Amino acid sequence: MNRTLRWACGGSDGGVRGSRGARKVRGRHIALAALGLSVLARLLWMLVSPNGMNLVDLHVYVGGAADLGSGHLYDFTYSEKTPDFPLPFTYPPFAAVVFYPLHYLPITAVAVAWLLLIAAALYAVVRISFALLFGDAARDERRRTAEIGWTAVGLWLEPTRTTLDYGQVNVFLVLAGMAAAYYTGWRLSGLLVGLAAGVKLTPAVTGLYFLTQRRWASAIWAAVVFAGTIAISFAISPVETRTYFGPLIGDANRIGPVGSVWNQSLRGALTRLLGYDAGSPWQIGGHRVPFGPWWLAGAVVVAVLAYFAWRALDSTDRLGALLVVQLFGLMVSPISWSHHWVWLLPLVLWLLYGPLRAVAGARVLAGYWLLTTLIGLPWVLSFFQPTIWTISRPGILSWLGAVDAIGVLVFYVWVIRNGRRERKPEPETRAAVDGGVPAA
Repeated sequence: MNRTLRWACGGSDGGVRGSRGARKVRGRHIALAALGLSVLARLLWMLVSPNGMNLVDLHVYVGGAADLGSGHLYDFTYSEKTPDFPLPFTYPPFAAVVFYPLHYLPITAVAVAWLLLIAAALYAVVRISFALLFGDAARDERRRTAEIGWTAVGLWLEPTRTTLDYGQVNVFLVLAGMAAAYYTGWRLSGLLVGLAAGVKLTPAVTGLYFLTQRRWASAIWAAVVFAGTIAISFAISPVETRTYFGPLIGDANRIGPVGSVWNQSLRGALTRLLGYDAGSPWQIGGHRVPFGPWWLAGAVVVAVLAYFAWRALDSTDRLGALLVVQLFGLMVSPISWSHHWVWLLPLVLWLLYGPLRAVAGARVLAGYWLLTTLIGLPWVLSFFQPTIWTISRPGILSWLGAVDAIGVLVFYVWVIRNGRRERKPEPETRAAVDGGVPAA
């Protein structure tokens, strides 16, 4: 009878295994085709469509970096495609050091290479996410196929779409943070975070992640490397280094309009809801205070929720802790454009595959982020704002424009309610925290 059953299921046990193997191969081929077509579609859009080569931020990187050492790096603006807001070079001078060689190359070659590198970096982000979630079990063929498929999906989420549209650096910076969490050696992890912070200040928040993991050496080394990027910049261009770390460092308005719906930070959401810049300076005893009371109160609430969300996680859940910290950074930053939120892809993976995946609400939250980022709600709402400088919005548009801020607050509360006391990570989600690197 057993022989008959085996025959009915495919002739033999080998036949069953063969059919399963064939399905795995088909799945891998489908995932590879989806990723290849996604990259090809983006490449064709860039090279064929009238607006495909706009890449305004990449033009700023290349054009601004060419002025490094001239004393005019922070006078540079690019307005060919953005006449209503000439885009200045807003990054630390070390970023210009990194980007400087690009201005010797044809912009089309730089753009194509940039796109392909972003796709490769996004795949690395997904792969590290799976390694942090599953440890050695991430080597399973099904999970390798899932990594490819999620990379294809990730290319169409708004943070990645707009990163590609603008020629931004966000995926590279997220990869640096993910790799710093994955590799436990203090030299490499601190180096990655220090260099990333030298290119753009916001990755420095990863230092808080090191502190949550008691990785003191990594945190100290990251600070030393960041100081080294400042020293290099000062040696090359002392005037521009003093300018950036002096009058420019606190000028959020130079980066862009705080009230634009593209700004998904807490300050941006509050500004649109209140009808004025909630983070603008205010008076105490005749002195100017850099952030307004509404923003300060909101930041305190976010900090408290983030702390208790981290405390609710199991101590071995490194990806969960990293996400709590990075979302905190996105919330309290004066400006977090929608393309800064690449961290939402690892968040979706954590919700669907992580230690709390079976808890009520995990799939709902993952669906929320997938839906809002696949649609690109800030992009849709941008058509309803009169100009990027107009702060006041109709109520419904203001609340819809707070989609990311509201989502983070809900996520924190959900983690606090359903964290360690509800569920412990299963063995396969545990990865070594000390004394080595989990296998990828």
